[in-house]
Amino acid sequence: MDVGKLESFIVEKMAERKVPGISISIIKDGDVVYAKGFGYRNVEARLPSTPETIYGIGSITKSFTALAIMKLVEEGGLSLDDPVEKFVNIKLRPFGEPVTVHHLLTHSSGIPSLGYAEAFIDGMVGGDNWLPVSTPEETIAFARDMEKWAVAKPGERFFYLNTGYVLLGKIIEKVSGVSYEEYIKKKILEPLGMNRSYFFKEEVEKDKDVAMGYILDKEGRLVPQPFPYGITADGGLLSSVLDLAKYLKMYIERDESIVSKEYIEKMETSYIKVPWEIFGGEGYGYGLIIYPNFLGEKLVGHSGSVGMYTGYIGYIPEKKIGVAVLENSSGYPPSYIAMYALALLLGKNPEKELPFIYRERILKKVEGRYMGYKGTIKFEVKVDGDVVYLRALGRAFTYTIPLFPEVLEEDFIKCYTLSNGRKMYAEFYIKDNKVDLIFERYRLIKS
Repeated sequence: MDVGKLESFIVEKMAERKVPGISISIIKDGDVVYAKGFGYRNVEARLPSTPETIYGIGSITKSFTALAIMKLVEEGGLSLDDPVEKFVNIKLRPFGEPVTVHHLLTHSSGIPSLGYAEAFIDGMVGGDNWLPVSTPEETIAFARDMEKWAVAKPGERFFYLNTGYVLLGKIIEKVSGVSYEEYIKKKILEPLGMNRSYFFKEEVEKDKDVAMGYILDKEGRLVPQPFPYGITADGGLLSSVLDLAKYLKMYIERDESIVSKEYIEKMETSYIKVPWEIFGGEGYGYGLIIYPNFLGEKLVGHSGSVGMYTGYIGYIPEKKIGVAVLENSSGYPPSYIAMYALALLLGKNPEKELPFIYRERILKKVEGRYMGYKGTIKFEVKVDGDVVYLRALGRAFTYTIPLFPEVLEEDFIKCYTLSNGRKMYAEFYIKDNKVDLIFERYRLIKS
């Protein structure tokens, strides 16, 4: 693997997106072959990020919850076909059909997101939303009539549902007789040697290498934010990339210390198609996302975000490689960094073969200031995610037009916008680091 290329990519994206800190670990054939921290785990104190730094891992926690359910199923404590209401005092029968454990694991209950986690986190960082649900019981009380929110029968459609994993946490407690956190700690974390993975604030505060989380305010300043304790089975774990490497190794090596190989493979099976596709054919397993067409390989992984912390784990079972990336902001997707690393491990060129990296690289070429004939008019082009914005620079004529890329090639980009209900095109011609833009009545040249 070209380590220099990976490190240059990470530093470039941190600078572009104002990311304070990132940690990454890579495993191959059962060993950690690379681990490093970039930037700062605490900007104000100038403390560097390390491979040992603790971050919130967000929804990566869901894979731990799913693994715990698999263990209880294998031991005979419950069945994947059991209705949820067998274990939790809540009616879940959308359109008269019971939601099962399987449906919650695969986000296929037919119930769209209730937005509980988003509202809770937004409120904790001073946003307009306020939902102070500090325990799973309060979350379940909030969601008591959630079956009325359903738009499909169980098993018909994928809707990412954080509340479903809160319910799975309560099922784990009901069947095991201990708290969710205690079960995960004793049955998963300790057997895998994940001794620096925590759920509770008092545990985290005793650790000396913990990242402060950050959000960007409207002025682009980094604002420190603590972890939003209160989230549990759907996103409440904090960990390091080295601890997550031990977790990945269990899946890659088919280590049966937690569950048998059969149940690991059940987790890695795609049960329902997801609404986003990058490579084609993506589906959801049990607490894991399945990418069957990742550069010719099957990739298994999951991302996570609680706003001020984001992360991603991914592994390719057939190649025995895996990667964990954690970040103390939401500036740049850790999944992109992880997939970039995996592409390098596979001997591929991520700049050309990863569609989102290719897209970023091509669109970046058109950013800048543009002038019309003899400088009579001036525009600025900026890219934000998947949208190109064309902004007129002047006092008499000030407007911003969103442009949506339709054709992306090395030397040509065609975008469209809507004007009076009709498509209008913007064409960028790229040659020898020069860019010509043809839009409506104008020809503009990048200066």
